[in-house]
Amino acid sequence: MNRFGQWLGALTFLGCAVATTTTAIAQAAYPAKVVTMMVPYPAGAASDFTARALNDLVGKELGGQVIVENLGGAAGAIAANKVLAAPADGHYLFQGSPNELILAGLANRSTRYRPEDFQWIAPVATSPLVLVVNSALPAQTLDEFVALARSRKDAPLSYGTPGAGTLYHLLGELFTKRTGAAVTHVPYKGGAPIIQDLIGGQIDFAFMPYQAFYADYVKQGRLRVIGSLSPGRRLPPPFDTLQTSAQSRDMKDFDFGIWTSYMVRKGTPRPIAERLNAAIGAALKNPHARTQLESQAKTVFEPMSLETGEKFYAAEIARYRDLVKTIGYESP
Repeated sequence: MNRFGQWLGALTFLGCAVATTTTAIAQAAYPAKVVTMMVPYPAGAASDFTARALNDLVGKELGGQVIVENLGGAAGAIAANKVLAAPADGHYLFQGSPNELILAGLANRSTRYRPEDFQWIAPVATSPLVLVVNSALPAQTLDEFVALARSRKDAPLSYGTPGAGTLYHLLGELFTKRTGAAVTHVPYKGGAPIIQDLIGGQIDFAFMPYQAFYADYVKQGRLRVIGSLSPGRRLPPPFDTLQTSAQSRDMKDFDFGIWTSYMVRKGTPRPIAERLNAAIGAALKNPHARTQLESQAKTVFEPMSLETGEKFYAAEIARYRDLVKTIGYESP
């Protein structure tokens, strides 16, 4: 019996040693192939801009190639599911925001994944949100906009979002709840087609992350930005004088921004997650990358450890769960 116990112990030790060695070799070889940054919206949107400012820098830090893949649809869930279906080996990075990471699983019954199915890697930046309207809409400030929306009882104003259950959709629901003004939701696959239909007059307004090219469209008279929902973040001219939600009578406390982070599938080996965390943190210190991101009025995160990031993510899940409950939103 004693010899059997010794044999069993030796066998167990050998098995653990082999497993540990195999895992170490796999991790040492990372990246073993191209790493893909999955952007859950079409090219040309704010999220795509972020990925393309960082992918080459992250690749340089990892000693491999990092490419950007755009896959829109289902409010980002199609791209998220593709990442979650891939091996948990760190070769698929998901560039997500609360829309795809948290709200999709909380607000849409058809979404099969949950926020906890992702492993936090590193945050990128927070973007301020603005109210963008069709240039023909007769409103110049947030309060004028609310008054107009309230007056349109027979023909409610329409607004575009990247899909049902996204933060932008919930903001429309919250707007109705707080102001009593009914508005009509129109879902799209991403931000670029929303802007095009705003310019074309197919929809009236949208809550959008700020982008620098809005200034050109405003100058050309193609659309108008009439308010900021992020009063704590100063926008560059000509938007630095916009009425903010904090200054508004009817939209006070309507204070929102949206962060972006990189995630991988849960179960990715910790050493690979640590390596990705360090690579993204280093890329964000690059002066050119920071200038690119800050030109879009983004507030770049300082480096965040995996442990700190995991705590932040858990707190955000709880915060957005409360938002869904406050609005009383139920997926159709």
